[in-house]
Amino acid sequence: MANPKWKTPRSKTRSRRAANWKLSPVTSIECPQCHSAKLPHFVCPACGTYDGRAVVTPKEDHAGHSHG
Repeated sequence: MANPKWKTPRSKTRSRRAANWKLSPVTSIECPQCHSAKLPHFVCPACGTYDGRAVVTPKEDHAGHSHG
């Protein structure tokens, strides 16, 4: 088997490895209750339902509060 004449540069090795690393987009589905985007198999953050029943109370937006 042939031996390489020169050491492969680190940049070439890393760019070759990085070419195969792809980040897949986050999967999201539409909530059947409120029709907002949510993660599959997770409670809807907008309405708090899962599998057709209310599981948690949805968090309210605290825009007027300051934590200073």
